[in-house]
Amino acid sequence: MEINIKQYKDKVRGCWLGKNIGGSLGAPFECKRGVFDLEFYTHDLSLGALPNDDLDLQLIWLNAAEKFGKSVDSEILGEYWLSYITDDSSEYGAGKNNLAIGLLPPVSGYYKNHNKDSCGCFIRSEIWACFAPGHPEIAVEYAFEDAIVDHSDEGVFAEIFCTAIESAAFSESDRDVLIKIGLSYIPEDCGVALAVKTAVSCYESGVTWKEARKKVLQTVPGSFGMYAGYENREIEMDVPVGSLGYDAPSNIGIMIIGWMYGEGDFSKSICIAGGCGEDSDCTAATLGSILGIINGASLLPEKWIEPIGDEIKTMSVNCSNLAIRIPKTITELSYRVCLLMPIFMGTYCDTMCDGGVKIRLNEGKMLFDCDVIRGVFDKTTFRDKLCNHLYGVKKKNALFDITVEYPDGINIKEGESKKINLYIENNIRKQQWITVKWHLPVEWTAYPSIETIVCLDQIHGGTALNSADYVITPNEINKGKYDLILEISSNGRISKMYIPVTFII
Repeated sequence: MEINIKQYKDKVRGCWLGKNIGGSLGAPFECKRGVFDLEFYTHDLSLGALPNDDLDLQLIWLNAAEKFGKSVDSEILGEYWLSYITDDSSEYGAGKNNLAIGLLPPVSGYYKNHNKDSCGCFIRSEIWACFAPGHPEIAVEYAFEDAIVDHSDEGVFAEIFCTAIESAAFSESDRDVLIKIGLSYIPEDCGVALAVKTAVSCYESGVTWKEARKKVLQTVPGSFGMYAGYENREIEMDVPVGSLGYDAPSNIGIMIIGWMYGEGDFSKSICIAGGCGEDSDCTAATLGSILGIINGASLLPEKWIEPIGDEIKTMSVNCSNLAIRIPKTITELSYRVCLLMPIFMGTYCDTMCDGGVKIRLNEGKMLFDCDVIRGVFDKTTFRDKLCNHLYGVKKKNALFDITVEYPDGINIKEGESKKINLYIENNIRKQQWITVKWHLPVEWTAYPSIETIVCLDQIHGGTALNSADYVITPNEINKGKYDLILEISSNGRISKMYIPVTFII
């Protein structure tokens, strides 16, 4: 399937307009529990669009992508987060705090983070979809790098789910197919998947959207709506209060409720999503962006666009820092995103002899999570990688990719051994011998040795995934944090990789 640059630009603009519309609609009901019968904006329209971190956080990612292109990863995004994001609350604050002490993603996303399963990263999924239209297999890789900076588990799954849908929506418009595409990229038994299936089941069984909201909140209880609570509304005794921060599943479920019960109508869809309360600016904004991509800006109702216009208002960005350029309008944001798209799309984007641009999109089964073939006997999917190495610190170079996992966690006690597992992917189609060397405090030991040799296999027709396991024993501890260095080199090659491995008392 192909689209031209004009069609692509219309969908990108629709994405950001839908985001701004939904965020402004839902913002007055954020953190509230209950049901709200919405038909239009309820805020003072003389204010225009309301500021919303759902949109403005992605303006920082835009700047990172403009500088680093396809090389942008969780470590780069983490540095941009520390430098330019002002919000220190909830998962944002936990992630920044962990980054500041030297914990790399994904450790920064899960360590001491009560809100790792919350909504703060699925709300910033759109930019990766717009960089990789019709190619969710590309978009989710970058969404993962984004999510693990300050989230883990359900928070990550929520962003992957939304990104896959939004990218596929450039090619596919069928709601039910898009939902199935999103589900194909995340674990079948995760809370986000359960919430989505519950919302779909409620719609198919004929219950009202208000009953569906209650069913989702009973199935995957959240607590986001209890920050402000019911205020003067009747308390629902049959709606439980979930664990602190476990909010992504229920809010993704609410977004799906808006999509299902809206039945293709933009206004009805975002009003239902926002009317379910909880993280209402996020649910309405994310749904608005999905419908904006499907319809394009040209088909969005003018009644929603006219009151808020083209303006972007920020609330979590250090706009005074001259090292970054923050778009002031949806038009500017869309233009800059469109300029970057060919970098991420590579050979899927072709310049025509008449100066036009043709974008080749996946369609049908190719939009779903598919096998990536390393070799004749070695196949994997994105979901496999997500499930198997969600907590692993990843480093890459031309010869090999390394994932460092802490199966016993990062906290240490004197004399108590800790396991470290390495997963090493050979990036060249030939065998390599690599040297793994630990740089440890004098009193510490490594098993089987401080320095080992590992053979990287090469399976006929492709590369291979190898592993090596170590046990580190801190025989003496006299400070609160240790940054070990893992040095990895390939025999006869010039590249060396140095990976910090952090332990905390």
